[in-house]
Amino acid sequence: MSPKFRKYLILAHLWLAGLMAPAFALHAISGGLYLMNIKGEAPTERVSLPAGATLDFESPTLEEDVRAFLKTANLKHDFEYVRNRGNVIQLRPTSRTYLQFTQTPQGLTAVRVKPDTVKSLMELHKGHGPQIFKSYQKLVAACLLLVVLGGISVGLMSKAYRRQTVVAVVIGAVVFVLFGFLI
Repeated sequence: MSPKFRKYLILAHLWLAGLMAPAFALHAISGGLYLMNIKGEAPTERVSLPAGATLDFESPTLEEDVRAFLKTANLKHDFEYVRNRGNVIQLRPTSRTYLQFTQTPQGLTAVRVKPDTVKSLMELHKGHGPQIFKSYQKLVAACLLLVVLGGISVGLMSKAYRRQTVVAVVIGAVVFVLFGFLI
């Protein structure tokens, strides 16, 4: 390959890596904390609901039903989408204060959940943040693949780094398979 093309690949690699650095830091910090069993806190406070309040969690129009319910119950809460877990629904994103409704034998109950910073980072890591952040994470995932393939390509194009690149990729693959699937 031409030196000009190699220079372009290096520049693209550096720019993509730099633009994705905050997302990498988020995943490294939140994933590391999680593996060290530091998962954050999400204290709850009970939310008063009108007597006889109901929501049909099986409704095909659940999101619209929830929005109407919040309005009639005079509950101020902004959310983007509903996560239905059977007898519990969460009004997401859960990376910031959110409402959770539960169907119990005694009727509908609600709590306001207030995640701390660590818990919020975990929720973002898991893809439970705002829709735009979820789209950003998908873009970062695609760019990460390009950065990895671009870095390997640049290493393979250089005679001085070709052998080290091959050795590093082979060792990385062996460690991945060994630790991930065989041990």
